[in-house]
Amino acid sequence: MKIKLTVLFICISCAGFVRAQQSGMEEGADRLALSVWIPDNIDGLTAPARQNLHNRITQIVTKHGVYADPSYSRFICTANVIMQDKHIVPGAPPKHLYKLDITFYIGDGIVGSVFSSYNTSVTGVGESETKAYMNAIKSIRTDNADYQSFIEQGKNRIIAYFNSQCDQIIKEAGTYAEMQQYDDALRTLSTVPNVCTACWDKCMNAAIPIFQQQIDLDCKSLMLNATNVWNAGQNWDAADQAGQILSEINPHSKCFNEALALSEKIGKRIKEVDRREWNFHYEKEIGLQKSIINAYRDIAVAYAKNQPKRTVIYKTLW
Repeated sequence: MKIKLTVLFICISCAGFVRAQQSGMEEGADRLALSVWIPDNIDGLTAPARQNLHNRITQIVTKHGVYADPSYSRFICTANVIMQDKHIVPGAPPKHLYKLDITFYIGDGIVGSVFSSYNTSVTGVGESETKAYMNAIKSIRTDNADYQSFIEQGKNRIIAYFNSQCDQIIKEAGTYAEMQQYDDALRTLSTVPNVCTACWDKCMNAAIPIFQQQIDLDCKSLMLNATNVWNAGQNWDAADQAGQILSEINPHSKCFNEALALSEKIGKRIKEVDRREWNFHYEKEIGLQKSIINAYRDIAVAYAKNQPKRTVIYKTLW
């Protein structure tokens, strides 16, 4: 089954991974969160009805403890609405009756995979077509017991899917790294949700040498830039500009000692000619794994912001 929806890319959260504590669920599924998103291209869905549908789905996922802000989850709970029937109900005044077929989906907001779906029908009556449509949306029950299995099935399948694709994801990242496309390599690894603990750990291990190559390459470029800026001015302004460039060098890069040596040279010269203390400031305590997680987040956010609206064909995997 395929569903055509126009979507925006959704950012990924790369917070620390967790262990599942509920029996009968995939490891980590109890902590996998979903953001709510409604497509723009549902026929007949006015702005108020769209907001009402969004509110209904938010109530459903919140009730089951899986709601996430759209900025922090690539996995979505959405819906598609199809008009099944509409006619006039005789009376004084006559009223409009709408019967809508609503299918809820849990899917991947980036690659368009559908992991779970649930279908229901609702009816609305109103003095106008707009009110009938709105009343139909309002009649969506948020306390239906079937939502629990719909949501659990979706979360379990998300984790099962990524665990099954883990080796391929790591291989793809390695291909990007060989071409020195390090952001693409890290972004590929970051697509694995952190609740897929086994695969996420593998991806973190695969990210370490890739991240090291990236920061080593960046360090050489930044050192050259900082050196040129300093040599061209050798004054306080040049020192400030060089210092800002040097502060972008990751302390775990292989050439970081060269950055320290240049900063000492700059500081010594500034004290001689300007009679002022100049110091190179950088974050000393950040660990390598935290650096990688921060890189995951920054790359994902930048990637998401640069993506235009596009059409995604949602495909069921089961």
